[in-house]
Amino acid sequence: MSQQTTDLSTLNTQFENAYPQDILRWAAETHGDQLAVVTSFQPTGIVTLHMLSEVAPNTTVLTLDTGLLFPETYALMDELEARLNLNLIRVKPSLTVEQQAEIHGAELWAREPDQCCAIRKTAPLNEALAGYDAWITGLRRDQSSGRKSTPIVSLDGRYNKVKLSPFATWTEDMIWIYIRANELPYNTLHDQNYPSIGCFPCTQAVVPNAADKRAGRWVGREKTECGIHVAAL
Repeated sequence: MSQQTTDLSTLNTQFENAYPQDILRWAAETHGDQLAVVTSFQPTGIVTLHMLSEVAPNTTVLTLDTGLLFPETYALMDELEARLNLNLIRVKPSLTVEQQAEIHGAELWAREPDQCCAIRKTAPLNEALAGYDAWITGLRRDQSSGRKSTPIVSLDGRYNKVKLSPFATWTEDMIWIYIRANELPYNTLHDQNYPSIGCFPCTQAVVPNAADKRAGRWVGREKTECGIHVAAL
């Protein structure tokens, strides 16, 4: 076992029962200005940003502005940016939606969703993360079967960065208790049975209390992830 693997194992053991605030504080102290948060302003991301505003307020926040987000998502971004005084960078693809249509045909997301995600999410994030050595995500083990083994600290095979999931052990209920206790804004689409919110062409409402919190994404396809949390082959 390599030293790096051993160190990750030790950290995961140390953090398994730690408070997310302590993990975030460790991340900020360890990585400094080489640390970034990547968020799409889902509920876990909102909690992350609120906690960071108290323990490391200058941390860079990266969000992928695909040009295909819901109006409610843009409104939430603006509100939280102002309220928490976020150091927010809106990462945009090299192609506008119109340019993508000219090159690849209209509604690429309907025909080749993986390619659309690669253009509008994976490639832009790869470029945006180039200047950092660690990034924070909002992954939780209870979100889907594909995320049930999410480690708190790992080495990201796609971006070759330290990847942190401080809320891996938290549940949906814990997230919402925190949001309500701190009177934090959230995406109003959640009140309309959208448990996970991405680009509007690929996100649908689900039946109330759906077990899979990502059930409304890419409905009718085997696809469950946009690609940024999938290791490169």
